[in-house]
Amino acid sequence: MDYVKPYGVVDSMLAGGALKLSLPPRQLVLRGMLAGAYLGIGTSMAVTVAVETGYWILGSLLFPFGLALAILLGAEIITGSFALLPCAAVAGQKNAGLRQVCANWGWVFLGNLLGSTLYAGLFAIALTTAGDAQINAVGTKLIAIAEAKTNYYASHGTAGLLAAFTKGMLCNWMVSLAVVAAFMSTSFSGKILAIWGPTLLFFSQGFEHAVVNMFLMPVGMLLGANVSVSTWWLWNQIPVTVGNLVGGMLFTGLAIYGAHHTSAPAATPSVPATMPAQPGTARADQPGYSPSY
Repeated sequence: MDYVKPYGVVDSMLAGGALKLSLPPRQLVLRGMLAGAYLGIGTSMAVTVAVETGYWILGSLLFPFGLALAILLGAEIITGSFALLPCAAVAGQKNAGLRQVCANWGWVFLGNLLGSTLYAGLFAIALTTAGDAQINAVGTKLIAIAEAKTNYYASHGTAGLLAAFTKGMLCNWMVSLAVVAAFMSTSFSGKILAIWGPTLLFFSQGFEHAVVNMFLMPVGMLLGANVSVSTWWLWNQIPVTVGNLVGGMLFTGLAIYGAHHTSAPAATPSVPATMPAQPGTARADQPGYSPSY
């Protein structure tokens, strides 16, 4: 069986958090850039399919490809780190102090922003033949999305900020759950399926993901959306990022850790001493341990 039980998932969450905190800034930024680009590619594909077919749900079914690619290739997504690193801190792991956790988040956030905006620029060039062609239906939709994700919230003032924050919180409850769910299986197909479900739930309902918006806002602005940089950050990026932090940390990371963490291994039937360890119960200090996250 390739299913990993919840206590084994928690072990992998802690090992994944420890591994993230051990990475140098250069790798955090580079891995963050790759994740930002992968999510941008998944988003542009989803919007293209939704526009060409007329069914948003079809685009939603395909979007998880980008997140699955990022998780399985070990790229760094800030929303996943929002769930895993607080667990490492609560567990008292080495180098999991507040300063180290915040520094890690900062480097990953920067990488995600660079990778997402880079792909946004490349996609805008491809979509408009470097500005020499008319904006097509996909470009028009991207403009509308960028304006709806900023100007709509701004028109509602404080209520708009609360809505953006809440959508961000709900989003990362699902997305960080997808990151954790990848630990539930030791097989490639099992990980893909575990990632796909929660990601579909977020995208199909229009919740707000900080890294996805790092692509949607710049590409919309490059295509002509009536959105300024200050409007983007004030009415979307900041409240959504804070919402992602709260949702991932409280509803996924600390909730699952609190529900299933044990100070000692769960009781199991007696087995020979030479029997290999069960999948998902490995620790970061064991040779060859390399969690998917």
